[in-house]
Amino acid sequence: MLRTLDEVVEAARVRGPATIAVAAGHDPDVIAALKEAQEMRLASGLFVGNAEKIRAMAREIGFSIPDAQIFNEPDDSRAAREAIALVREGRADLLMKGKISTATLARAVLDREAGLRTNRLLSQVIVFQVPGIDRLMLMTDAAINIAPSLDQKAELIRNCMQVAGAIGIEKPNVAALCALEFVNPEMPATLDAAALAAMNRRGQLSNCYVEGPIALDVPLSRFAAERKGILSPIVENTDIFLAPDIEAANILYRAILYFAKGESGGIVVGPRVPLILLSRAETPETKIRSIALGMLLVK
Repeated sequence: MLRTLDEVVEAARVRGPATIAVAAGHDPDVIAALKEAQEMRLASGLFVGNAEKIRAMAREIGFSIPDAQIFNEPDDSRAAREAIALVREGRADLLMKGKISTATLARAVLDREAGLRTNRLLSQVIVFQVPGIDRLMLMTDAAINIAPSLDQKAELIRNCMQVAGAIGIEKPNVAALCALEFVNPEMPATLDAAALAAMNRRGQLSNCYVEGPIALDVPLSRFAAERKGILSPIVENTDIFLAPDIEAANILYRAILYFAKGESGGIVVGPRVPLILLSRAETPETKIRSIALGMLLVK
């Protein structure tokens, strides 16, 4: 089992370099991240976007991109389709978001004829580490699914399990987070969490252990669990944190980064190949880790 994000990057690097198609590749942060990835022999990029801007941005940081790796397409929608075509043709292993809106890229990915659509739900999975805990954990979904239904939450867990398996977690413990540990009909998230736990016990959601509804303190603190009278294998041993909606997930993710001084990498799973889709506020290190996670899923 991989226990740190550095181990994730090294495991991906050992497997050999990947090729990444970047939609709207005229993004200075993405170009800088792929320069670093290439220097690490982790990955190289195929940049689809405004060729003049791509070359100018690369020159500013001393990055020489061969002409064969630049595809001139200034229009975002067409750039997304062309980057996806590179993946469909087998010329790229992963797809990465450049200077393009998430909605525009998602529409192209989900196109039934020319996209990367499967029968699976698209969702973001974040792998993170925080000081004081000597292992990796996962959370979902802070970017794609706004108010997931019960069925969608089950799919979010399955998508997380795929990423968990790629880093060596074979049977993850899942916390279906809510504000408290009791079912309250006025709090729909508690109903969903209880249903997910029941589905898990009855084999509808297998190869994991789901606890819910559960507040955040119980998975993280044996003291809190004992005071609340909760006995569960997830106490101080949770692998996956399932948030009830995108707002809770986004707040949790930012709290991990800025309050807990955590580090992370993120990937969107569900398409035919993983999608690297990150905020402009993410660090270059986060982008490198995200590339590595994608590689562990496809290589």
